[in-house]
Amino acid sequence: MIFKKNEIKSNNFLSKVCALLIHAAKIDENYTNKEEKIIKKTLKELGVEDENISKTIEDAKIIEENSNQILEFTREVKNLPEQDKIKIVEALWSIIYSNNDADIYETNLMRRLAGLLYIDNKTMGDIKEKIKQNSK
Repeated sequence: MIFKKNEIKSNNFLSKVCALLIHAAKIDENYTNKEEKIIKKTLKELGVEDENISKTIEDAKIIEENSNQILEFTREVKNLPEQDKIKIVEALWSIIYSNNDADIYETNLMRRLAGLLYIDNKTMGDIKEKIKQNSK
C-alpha cells in the first residue's frame, strides 16, 4: 500500500486518481479487461479495500465521462510525495503498454502529465522504458 491510511485524502481523491487511470485506458478508444485489472491492482496498492474497488471505479467512470480536461484529475496528485507520483505514473504506463504499444494520443497524454505532475523528462523516460521492458 502506497498511502498510509491518514494520507488518503478522501474517496473523491481516489476516484480522481482512478479517473486519470481510466482516461489513459480509454484514450486509444479500446478499454480492455487487462487495463481494468491494472486499475484494480493500482487501487488496491493505493489502499482501497477490496469491497470498495468496484464503487471507486464506477465513481471514477462518471467523473472521467463528465470531465473535458485532465487538470481536474492531476490537481491533487501533483502534491503527493515523489515516490507516490511515480507509482501512479508506473500504473499509467502499464495501462498504455498493456497492448504492447503506445499510440500518439497516449504518448501525448504522458508528455502533458509529466509537466502537470512536475516529473522531469529523464524520470518519465526511465519509468516508460522499465514498463515497456516488463510488458514484453
